Amino acid sequence: MKKVSNQKYRPYRPLELRDRTWPDKHIEHAPRWCSVDLRDGNQALIYPMNIEEKLELFSLLVEIGFKQIEVGFPAASDVEYKFLRTIIEQNLVPDDVTIQVLTQAREHLIRRSFEALKGSKNAIVHLYNSTSTLQRDVVFKMDRSQITKLAVDGVKLIKSLLPETATKITLEYSPESFSGTEPDFAVQISNAVVNEWQPDADNKVILNLPATVEMTTPNVYADQVEYFCRNVENRDKIIVSLHTHNDRGSGIAATELGLMAGGDRVEGTLFGNGERTGNVDIVTVALNMFSQGIDPKLDFSDINRVTEVYERTTRMQVHARHPYAGELVFTAFSGSHQDAINKGMAAYNEKPVEERVWAVPYLPIDPIDIGRNYESIIRINSQSGKGGVAYVMEKEFDCRLPKTMHPEFANVIQRLAETSGGEVSPQDIWERFQEEYLNRTEPLHLLNVHSHSEELDQDFIRVTVNLKLHGEKLELQGSGNGPIDAVKHALEGSGLVNFKIKNYTQHSLGEGSDARAIAYIQVEKENQETFYGVGISANTARASMEALFSALNRAYTGQRLKASLAFS
Repeated sequence: MKKVSNQKYRPYRPLELRDRTWPDKHIEHAPRWCSVDLRDGNQALIYPMNIEEKLELFSLLVEIGFKQIEVGFPAASDVEYKFLRTIIEQNLVPDDVTIQVLTQAREHLIRRSFEALKGSKNAIVHLYNSTSTLQRDVVFKMDRSQITKLAVDGVKLIKSLLPETATKITLEYSPESFSGTEPDFAVQISNAVVNEWQPDADNKVILNLPATVEMTTPNVYADQVEYFCRNVENRDKIIVSLHTHNDRGSGIAATELGLMAGGDRVEGTLFGNGERTGNVDIVTVALNMFSQGIDPKLDFSDINRVTEVYERTTRMQVHARHPYAGELVFTAFSGSHQDAINKGMAAYNEKPVEERVWAVPYLPIDPIDIGRNYESIIRINSQSGKGGVAYVMEKEFDCRLPKTMHPEFANVIQRLAETSGGEVSPQDIWERFQEEYLNRTEPLHLLNVHSHSEELDQDFIRVTVNLKLHGEKLELQGSGNGPIDAVKHALEGSGLVNFKIKNYTQHSLGEGSDARAIAYIQVEKENQETFYGVGISANTARASMEALFSALNRAYTGQRLKASLAFS
């Protein structure tokens, strides 16, 4: 980074609040939420939404459960004005939803806003003017008293227009750039606004505290909010609203600490859309609460649909690593993570439903609760481990690989991933599984096995094994304490191979009359190398035989086997 003078940037001077109480507080319930997607979000888009797109997003916000929605700055443009008239005239605003309009403290803008609101039932008129030292000095060239008069005159005009409208009006006032305003002046100008408006306990005023530009750490914003809540007059008649931005990447933390410091209400956008680095992301704040057992009063149970509508109407993209909503946030590629998730999911599912408390490593919430599925939790690349591959085989293909088989097949997929250089899809894994285990017919190609019913002892069975050895047909005889043992003795007696059976497991694939059996057999060669084989068949005995020959073909691949003539 280019070296600059240490005089160019100065540290922010935090508020001295020695007796702060917010660090000992906890968020225990959802705040009042206000979406500003249609204003703050829309004004930051490369291609602002047209009326049809705004209507679709408005409908989504209502569906999610927002009870207060800032619909625009109707005095700023024809599109904003027409959109507001459309939702009013088409009766698209539910009775329990309050629309909010933004206006600067200027007479013609306030009057135009009231015109736009005609016919609405409930509305918030959001009045603002900038109060920061920087804007007072550089932009407006006004002192404190002039800035205060501007705000109070705006409130007076709004009050004078109330008799002319049937709309129930709530006042919201923002000392814009609150984060850069002296705390005592933020309180002073807000008191002046409240004293002019004269709210009561049934008709409270909203005082919104914008971190219009995030200038310092979130704990300082919390100090400012607590100071404000302590010192503002008529606190019982005021709704303290938080409106944070994300310039330093701490908008969510600032909002959460601001709620602990006394905030009652949160303004923000879906996925943090907004100017520069964006407004606070309400989706994340709400789902953070959800992860702590708090009902956020917003419905994100179909997060994929919320994302799809948002991306289409705003032409913005939700990052793959965006909290909760990103494509990859419930995905583990790391082998150790995959193993922990796999074990955590198993432990969770083993408990009775009424005793389940979500506690799965690396997953702060159950993806199912927001409409995500388990299929994408574990995905495979060269960083993945044996647990991840086994998880995919079970979840995608119902193949419960024996634990001792996990490392073997993981190595097969590891080589595939390193060759491809990227992610290995479940279908890629299945195709490699078939190639490695199910489609092995060399050097031993099993044709059939016949058992003989005239056994001399019921503990033993005699079999005839028909196979091809390097393409040549061969018939072998053998006996043992079961079909697999009998086939083993037939193969060993012919001098073809000499091996031990180390492990054998079997389970069904699917249910009902269409179910098939899948068998896994591990063999050990004389040099103590082990190899698994897999067989699938509607006949359980045939599945076992297929698994045995799969294991042997993997163990002796590339070798030229010979049978003793005495057994051919």
